[in-house]
Amino acid sequence: MNYDFSEKEFTFFTDLHNLMETLSKEADLENDNGGDNVMLALNKLAGTPYLKLALGEDGELNGLLTLMGAMEVVGAFSPSMLLAIEMSTRVFGRIVSSFGDDALKERLLPPILEGRLLGSVAVSEASMNVVNEPLKTEGKTDGDKVVLNGRKQYVVNAPLADWIAVIGVMDEKPAVFMVEKGTSGLFIEDKMPMLGYDGVAVSGIRLDNCAIDSSNVMGPFDKPTIIDSVKMWENQVLIGAGLGLMKAAFESARDYAKAHKSGGKPIIAYQEVGFKLAEMLTLFQTSQLFSYRAAWAADDNPKDADSFTLSAKVFITESAEKVAGCALQIMGGFGYREGNSAERAFRCSKYLQIAGTSTEISRVKIGDAAMGIR
Repeated sequence: MNYDFSEKEFTFFTDLHNLMETLSKEADLENDNGGDNVMLALNKLAGTPYLKLALGEDGELNGLLTLMGAMEVVGAFSPSMLLAIEMSTRVFGRIVSSFGDDALKERLLPPILEGRLLGSVAVSEASMNVVNEPLKTEGKTDGDKVVLNGRKQYVVNAPLADWIAVIGVMDEKPAVFMVEKGTSGLFIEDKMPMLGYDGVAVSGIRLDNCAIDSSNVMGPFDKPTIIDSVKMWENQVLIGAGLGLMKAAFESARDYAKAHKSGGKPIIAYQEVGFKLAEMLTLFQTSQLFSYRAAWAADDNPKDADSFTLSAKVFITESAEKVAGCALQIMGGFGYREGNSAERAFRCSKYLQIAGTSTEISRVKIGDAAMGIR
């Protein structure tokens, strides 16, 4: 297991930081702006290796491991932009690259990698939990068409997406239905107001006799592999998002502690503040190493990848909330004001624990793995 980044990767992270810094000055990245901001970001990122990570080979970059470091950089500048981009590129894109036929890959992968297509993935139905609840969204064959009926909730990018990958069932087996924007029978519901991630467009969708070409269907699959894969990819994105929140919260608190004075001296000189920063940094750096271990397992040790990923998600997402909370405590009233990085990180952190595989269900699965139950 080698978690060291190469010189090329460190250079890539620096370039990515500079790009995001410039982009954050050009646009309010925590505002979706009708999709303009996310498409601007995708267009800029297409000029770097970022969109290709875990989707295509880039000689000297280490796939998912490099992606963890890259997501940390992007997420620290804009949690919303990271979530919108990653649900499109890394989850929607990997569905196409892993399960699509050659024709579908040829049609959709190039615009994804070139930053010209925004994708969305619809999994959740009555709740975010799809582990214990059977999927009810169903596709039925009608000649050379497949007709879809069902409703999905909490769909990231749905109001803005060019394509939505709908996870449902066909012939009582899991399948993926690729639905293009504007298809008759596809209804996008109003954008949901959320506690955090203000710049992400999230809504429900309704499929009412929505007919798509059979060529736009992946599956049906004999095993629920597609669902397991999608949940793992989503969890990996949420891990990267947690790293970004911690980086932003820690650096904001550290810089504030250096600059702000109390009793005639910088507050960083007070032992209590130093202890809090030490705890925050310990959680952040441990989370980094945990994410790299999970990334390594996903690429090189698939048998244990699910357990490693779930363990990392639980630790990192809960640590993100704690680090953000400590940052607010250090920054006092300034930290509690709307618009700063620590306040934003605190509001966003809870989403990471309930999205993907929730921390409660994750703990059950981790326990099962520890006891050898698969």
